[in-house]
Amino acid sequence: MRERATAGRDDAVNQSDRCGDADGGPAAPSRRKDARRNKETLLEAAAAVFVTSGVDAPVRDIASRAGVGLGTLYRHFPTRADLIIGVYRHQVQACADAGPALLAAAPSPHDALRQWIDLFVDFLVTKHGLAAVLRSDQAGFAALHDHFLDRLLPVCAELLDAAVTAGEIRADIDALTLMRGVGNLCIGAESDPDYDARRLTRVLVDGLRRPH
Repeated sequence: MRERATAGRDDAVNQSDRCGDADGGPAAPSRRKDARRNKETLLEAAAAVFVTSGVDAPVRDIASRAGVGLGTLYRHFPTRADLIIGVYRHQVQACADAGPALLAAAPSPHDALRQWIDLFVDFLVTKHGLAAVLRSDQAGFAALHDHFLDRLLPVCAELLDAAVTAGEIRADIDALTLMRGVGNLCIGAESDPDYDARRLTRVLVDGLRRPH
């Protein structure tokens, strides 16, 4: 991160975060809450910037989109690798959390599945760029991939099972096969703005419907 050299001059308004609260007074919980909120905002901003500009995008762009200074960014993510791993885990968790919420709110299980696959596609488009950067650390990348499967396979399976139980889709496809198929349709989307991975995956998900 070449921009690191300027971080010391940046973000003076957040200087108290660096110092902490030695007296453990009432300001401490508020500052911790602000720090968590800043971190979440940075992760969301970084994910958006990575999609449009790639994982080598200037960190200034990420900080600007998040509405914070470089000092805040570096406090949470000292290196670009830290930021990339943080974005990866943040998006996995957001995708996992979305499954039950969509099942509860969508008009039907199949509609919930289709909306979840849209979110999964958005994650995968970012993930491919992240993976290219992280692959030099094989052990670390393998651990992240295991985390990805552990968190998202059960969610996809739950959505599929709900749609099968409702009689909306065929029962001869499992979650891992579907996720692999969606992943294959997303390859190259991050480098070709004219490639609409969402459109293709919707065709795939619509094709799961049982014939009437």
